[in-house]
Amino acid sequence: MRQTDTEFFGHPRGLSTLFFTEMWERFSYYGMRAFLILYMTAPASSGGLGFADASAASIYGTYTGSVWGASILGGLVADRVLGQYRSVLIGGLIIALGHFTLAFHSLSFFYAGLALIVVGTGLLKPNVSTLVGSLYASGDTRRDAGFSLFYMGINLGAFIGPLIAGYLAQRVDWHIGFASAGVGMVFGLVQYVLGKQRLQPALTRLAEAPHAAATTTATADASTSAATGGFTATEWKRLGAIVIFFLIASLFWGAYEQAGSTLNLFADRYTRLELFGLPFPSSWLQSVQAVFVILFAPIFAWVWKRLGSHEPSVPAKFAIGVLAMGLGFLLLVPAGHFAQSGDGIRVSPWWLITVYAISEIGELCVSPVGLSVVTKLSPVRIVGVMMGVWFLSNALGNKLAGWAASFFSTVPLRDLFMDVAVVLVVAAAVMFALVRPVKRLMGGVQ
Repeated sequence: MRQTDTEFFGHPRGLSTLFFTEMWERFSYYGMRAFLILYMTAPASSGGLGFADASAASIYGTYTGSVWGASILGGLVADRVLGQYRSVLIGGLIIALGHFTLAFHSLSFFYAGLALIVVGTGLLKPNVSTLVGSLYASGDTRRDAGFSLFYMGINLGAFIGPLIAGYLAQRVDWHIGFASAGVGMVFGLVQYVLGKQRLQPALTRLAEAPHAAATTTATADASTSAATGGFTATEWKRLGAIVIFFLIASLFWGAYEQAGSTLNLFADRYTRLELFGLPFPSSWLQSVQAVFVILFAPIFAWVWKRLGSHEPSVPAKFAIGVLAMGLGFLLLVPAGHFAQSGDGIRVSPWWLITVYAISEIGELCVSPVGLSVVTKLSPVRIVGVMMGVWFLSNALGNKLAGWAASFFSTVPLRDLFMDVAVVLVVAAAVMFALVRPVKRLMGGVQ
């Protein structure tokens, strides 16, 4: 296939616009998330809300879960009403408004701000990923690499956000931290609007997709692709594979997203906040995962390419990712024991740094792979909705992460971490056993 648009590191120039849109959106999201539960549990005397751990964890899980859960509605709105471009634009505006609302001190503004971010992210998140996939024509072998590059933008924002917003929140004023997240989203919107022309190939393909899908379905051979409920037999099987990936990914995110809940509290209360003699706010540890993604992503891309025909299949990568996450929590078991040993000495930050490194091995086997495979497996006429379904796994995982954090003050940490590790290792074993059946459901999609 001829690839005429290679202006952004060998990829369509529209990818640069989406790269920076997502980078700034993730700056705002992860910048605020880095201190959200700390703000809720901080005493009123220091400007916090003074919530009990269990209440704060419940709100945290409901908010972060809703952020991802709203994506399925955002996909529907884009597919049926607004289109992907306008959905991303309007979503970004609502996100910025939400962060600026959080800058006010009233509790009612706090809840209103969270609700606005939920709605805005639901519109933006699935549709910006759909636009990325649509930059590439069918059969363009650059698509997976494009998603990997796009994923670098996500993590660049996730790295910078906690450093700036987290520092301003913990060391200056909580509400200035919230406002700084809103400023980041505004930066992203400005360059998104200015770069609209670069997205025209993707917008054209999305506009033509419903007609193309209808024509394909009408002319399909009845013996091999009889339609049922509007989908062909092959499409139903591929949707079944997405369901399995959804379930496994939900468990993975339930552990991974504890970085912002359980492990954030662990960092703030039990971890020595000093590295190489330099003190730092606890929220800065939220940037560590993004650092490892940026470091590891090129290595993973090289390894997959080097393996060639021996590269693990998508279901095998999912199994490896969940297993890595389980091993990370297993490492936290002795850290939790030492932290609550009663001597009052905080544990080394290297415990969390090492666990975050291991968790990123898992994430690189699950998240970018999942983003790419859902765009390939989904029937083209509902790709926006299916991206929303994929992000629903993040929603369930984030709710699980908040639920786990509710036990932070009532269950010994070594037991809490061990329970999570056991669930993940068992899930990985199940996924390894399902590799071949899932590959059959995928119907040749790689």
